[in-house]
Amino acid sequence: MTDSVVPGVLPRARRGMLARVMRSWQLYLFLLPTLAYFGIFHYGPLYGAQIAFRDYLGALGIWGSPWVGMENFVRFFKSPYFLNLLTNTLSLSLLILVFSFPMPVIFALLVNQLGSEKYKRIVQTVSYAPHFISVVVFVGMIFLFSSPSTGIINILAAKIGLPRIYYMGSLGWFRPVYVLSDIWQETGWGAIIYLAALSAINPELYEAATIDGATKFQRILRIDIPAILPTVTILLVLRVGAIMSVGFEKAFLMQTALNLEHSEIISTYVYKVGLLGAQFSFGSAVGLFNSVINLTLLLIVNRVVRALGETSLW
Repeated sequence: MTDSVVPGVLPRARRGMLARVMRSWQLYLFLLPTLAYFGIFHYGPLYGAQIAFRDYLGALGIWGSPWVGMENFVRFFKSPYFLNLLTNTLSLSLLILVFSFPMPVIFALLVNQLGSEKYKRIVQTVSYAPHFISVVVFVGMIFLFSSPSTGIINILAAKIGLPRIYYMGSLGWFRPVYVLSDIWQETGWGAIIYLAALSAINPELYEAATIDGATKFQRILRIDIPAILPTVTILLVLRVGAIMSVGFEKAFLMQTALNLEHSEIISTYVYKVGLLGAQFSFGSAVGLFNSVINLTLLLIVNRVVRALGETSLW
């Protein structure tokens, strides 16, 4: 038996939706700037992604440039830099995921245990401050603090008999310095969303747990962590979906001739080859490859999380 559309049902549904929109037109009006922003700056530029499949020439324009198919991608895969770029990008992202991602969660759980509201606000303010420092200034501070001659880190190390190290010129120290500085700069700011989730917990749960003799650690384990677990899951899925997107500015500013073997990542390579080298099609192909990997990982991780019964993006 075939399904049939009841006459007038669909038009009535459309009229009902239109009526709801007209009743709350002020709210929908507030959405227009956001929709316009995403349409102009996020979806509009997708038109230019096709130059990754062309030999782009400015004089001919996008449509006039010859189509070369997957040639730019094959060139990147066969490049002697491909494995090194992929290794550096994944290494930094995985280190940040393993060491930096959990820190805001731990910090939020600890701050939530502070009894004094005044002291809690002071701790939050101090921890948020590094996030608002410009990346250029922040990297300049890293260079100053780690200077082998005048840096406070090496001065203190020399006081206790340790050798002075040129951290920014050492191949083995680039990744630890990058991750540690990321923890310093982003832990406080990243904890805001977890503190918001913790503030929504019913205080009666803590009172009941205290009456039952639960310690602070047991209250964190049985009340706080389950309360923020959905938020942690969503942010983890988003973070894995951006695993190939290491911050360009910080990595580029921290580069020196001595640490380039570990500091050259896909985003800095795209900048140097695509913009400075004017190889627009090749640079677009490398950037598109990066985005496709991110999207694939996002879909896979979201599917796995949903299959496990946890909160997912969709």
